[in-house]
Amino acid sequence: MRWQPQPLGPSDVPDLLAVQAACYDAEFLEGAAVYVRRLANSAQCSLAVRGDDGVLLAYLAAYWSARGAVTPLHGDFAARDTPDTLYLHDLAVHPSHAGRGLAQALLGAAWQQARAEGMDHAALVSVQGTGAFWQRHGFAPAVADAALESYGAEAVYMTRALTPVL
Repeated sequence: MRWQPQPLGPSDVPDLLAVQAACYDAEFLEGAAVYVRRLANSAQCSLAVRGDDGVLLAYLAAYWSARGAVTPLHGDFAARDTPDTLYLHDLAVHPSHAGRGLAQALLGAAWQQARAEGMDHAALVSVQGTGAFWQRHGFAPAVADAALESYGAEAVYMTRALTPVL
């Protein structure tokens, strides 16, 4: 099956919370009110993959940001006057669908969207030991603002360049 990422919207929040709960430790779970605010933000560019039955299988909570800026855990997305970075706040694939290419489909769609918007970087905070996964996708550790501390001592801010499509 070829996965077709679609915009993630406020009506997806209950399913998003179920996927999030299946993927993250308790200290990283963020509530419905936080996601409703994020998805109402004009800078958000979040995506979802649904199954044939319409059930949310995976999501990417993302927005246009600035390199070095971190959205604190449980924080709102902050719109920037001159964004240059696609900030990936949260990528989650329900464990029952792991290894089926959903993450790659979401990332590919996000890269395409970011390049079309003129972004030249992507950034994220790696938690729960996911650094090797993100390194396979071209990310490397970088310096971030103090909001990184909200994710705990093991969190790593990572960035990657987005090469233009010619």
